[in-house]
Formats: sequence, structure tokens, C-alpha cells
Amino acid sequence: MKNIENRLPEDRKIPGDAKNAVPDPPEEAIPDFAAAMEYIRAVTWQGSRPGLSRVRALCRALGDPQDSLRFLHVAGTNGKGSVCAMLDSVLRAAGYSVGLYTSPYIYRFTERIRYNGDPIPEEDFRRIIAAIRPLAEAMEDKPTEFELITAAAFVFYAEKRPDFVVLEVGLGGRLDATNVISSSVLSVVTGISLDHTAVLGESEEKIAAEKAGIFRPGVPAVCGRVSSAVSAVLRKKAEETGTPIAFTDPSLLTVSEAGREGITFSFEPWRDLRIPFAALYQPENAATVLSAVNELRRAGIFLPAEAVRTGLAQVRWPGRFEFFSRDPDVIYDGSHNPEGIAATLRAADRLYPGQKFILLSGVMKDKNYRSMTAALAPHVLHAFTVRPDNPRALDAAAYADAFRACGTPATACESVTAGMKAAHAAAKEAGLPLFILGSLYLYREAYDAFFEIKSK
Repeated sequence: MKNIENRLPEDRKIPGDAKNAVPDPPEEAIPDFAAAMEYIRAVTWQGSRPGLSRVRALCRALGDPQDSLRFLHVAGTNGKGSVCAMLDSVLRAAGYSVGLYTSPYIYRFTERIRYNGDPIPEEDFRRIIAAIRPLAEAMEDKPTEFELITAAAFVFYAEKRPDFVVLEVGLGGRLDATNVISSSVLSVVTGISLDHTAVLGESEEKIAAEKAGIFRPGVPAVCGRVSSAVSAVLRKKAEETGTPIAFTDPSLLTVSEAGREGITFSFEPWRDLRIPFAALYQPENAATVLSAVNELRRAGIFLPAEAVRTGLAQVRWPGRFEFFSRDPDVIYDGSHNPEGIAATLRAADRLYPGQKFILLSGVMKDKNYRSMTAALAPHVLHAFTVRPDNPRALDAAAYADAFRACGTPATACESVTAGMKAAHAAAKEAGLPLFILGSLYLYREAYDAFFEIKSK
């Protein structure tokens, strides 16, 4: 964007010039996109191993491309993706060029690395992975898949030189691969609840301390709605790191209209804003974004009111209380932990007060799925369970057993397609909505299976 450098603090200007952050490798190293995907998903890289030593070594070998970028760093248990999408949309509506790094992907792997709304081109991804490959293979302690992709994103953005990169934390914060960045213009913690407790800790306070690991000296931090105990932890961490911190005040948020096509809300002093989401948890995410806008403005970043309104109204983020169709209503929501399920149920009760629904669901086995089934059981007439295409996925039969233990009829299905057919038929026969809940890894199969049914 023209004259952007005049609007940003001097210490945030991008140094140097970068057309290609890595040299073009021989094409035979990784000949096509499919080979690149096969390489990064090889067993060598599998697993989640918190720590920054590997990604630091890999980025150093690449020339530390992340050091040339301005980041908005976003952590939290739920709402990270939605907040990132809204920040991206608002910044682009204001005329800035923006990189958006999120996970997991919804439909195509390349969606994880976006530039100005578009996924990274497959050829660029192939080229960058081919260049990274010899560096990664030379490391004694091999990087994980997430660390490889994070490094690849940094390389791509260093080449594109966006005005900002909205960077979603993968897991936790302090030891997450994205925390290899040395500076940012804003840190965001969307909210804290129990998830990934084996890695992050078994209390919200311990998890909050891990999320606060993204705080930087002198860089403002914005937090969504959290408990008083979590707030105390975040304030203490902010004081220790010299981080100015602001908390989103939920008492300033009011919803005036909510329906299938979107929600109108106010967050003082903002009035009558519109977001194209049906779920009542999204205004809370939008309020966190508006708090972030306030801090960015204080930092000297130009964000006119009309751009903020337009960005929120135009944001697109599938898989979050997304309506696939009507008659029966079919809704996909990527709620995959107890807090997410609770938020989904609140939204469902607003649209279908006192009504049960048919459920199609698949989750990861490392999630607290028994608490999720206990919360869902009173609202579900019949559950159809499936196993998403992921090594961490919970077996459909074990998931069905968990529902039956709560007194809910459940059918374990051999495939997502079979589950979709059975669940859709049950919803139509009962005249009830069909909710597809659980891991976002389920989205593509569920989406394809549903529209295959609709096409016949």
C-alpha cells in the first residue's frame, strides 16, 4: 500500500529487499506439490514436541526470514482462527497487504498459508519445501511437521513482504513453533479453557501461563473474556515481561439481532456492527478484535472506522457454525473441546430453543471426548459417529460407546460418507436439524459427502 511506511512506527519497518528468501532448488528434488506433501507428512517429522530449538535452528539456516516481518500473534484455547480471520479481513479492508497463517486447514492444505486472502500457490509451496529439505535433513534433531510448515510460511511471507502477518499459535504459546519470532506489533489471547492438558497443564492458570509466553516487552497484548484467576495470571506475566495489557470487557457487548444469515451487535463505542456468522460466540470474538483495533490505533496503525465495519461484514471463515443447507438445516461447527461444545449448544438453543438435533461427529482421541459427550447427550436424539482421516482420530465405535454410556442412542459408521447419509436421512425423517461437530479435520469429507447426497 502506498505510503504505509509513514504510518507505522520506525522500529516496525521491514528492512532489506527479498524476492526469493531461498534459492530455487533443482526441480527433481521435489518434482511436484504431491511430492512436497508426501515429504512433509513422512513419519520422520510426525508428532508434537514442544520446544523452540529445532525451529530456531531451521530458521537460522534459512536466514531468519521471520525477522523481516510484522506479526499479530494470536493464541488461545478457542476462537483463535475466527479472531485471526477477522483481523486479516479488517486489515485488508484498510488497504494493507496481509499474510494469514492458521491451522488446521479446512479444504486444502495450502489454505494454512494465505496472502491477501489467497492460499499459497502449489508451485511456491513445492519450491520452498524443496529448498528447506536438505537443511531439515541435516539437523540431528529433526523438526516436526508443524515446524516445517511454519518455517515455509516465514519464507513465503519474507518473499511477499506483506504489511502484516496474522500468525495463529499452533499449541500453547511459550514453546510453540510460531514463538520463534523475535518481535510483533500485537499479541492476542482469545480465551483460556482446559485443552491439551497433557502438554499445557491441568489447570486454566497453568494453560494461561503457557499462552502468555507470546507476550513481548513493550508490545501491547489484548485478551478476550477470561476468568478472574486467569486474568491474574495474565496480568502477572504482562508485568514480568513489560507488556501493556488490555482485557475485553464483555459488559460493553450487546447483540441486537441474531439469525441464520448473521448477527448485528454493538461493542461500545462501536454501534450496529454486522458479522456474517450465526453463532453467538462470534460477537465475543469480534469484541476481542475491536479491542485489538484500539491497541493497533494507539500504536500508530491507520485503521479507519469504515474499514473496520467492512472487514467484519466481509469476513469469511468456514466450518464455524456454517449452514450447509436447509430442510433439514445442516450446520457444521468445528467445536472440538468442552468449551467449544458449550458455545455451540448456546448458539443452537438460540436458533432451536428446546429442540433436540441429530448429530454427526468425529473427534481426536487426545480430546476430552467423554466430557463432550456428556454435555451433548441431553440435546441429541441420535448420534452418528465417524473417524476423521487423521492418525490422532478416535475410533468411531469407542466414540459411539461414550454416547451410549450417557443414554444417547448412537451408531458407529464405517465412513464419513456412510455417516452423512444415515444422519441426513434421520434428520429429514425426524424434522430436526443436523449438526456436524468435532474436529475440523472432518470438514472436507463431510462437505464432499453432503453435497454428493444433495446432487442426487
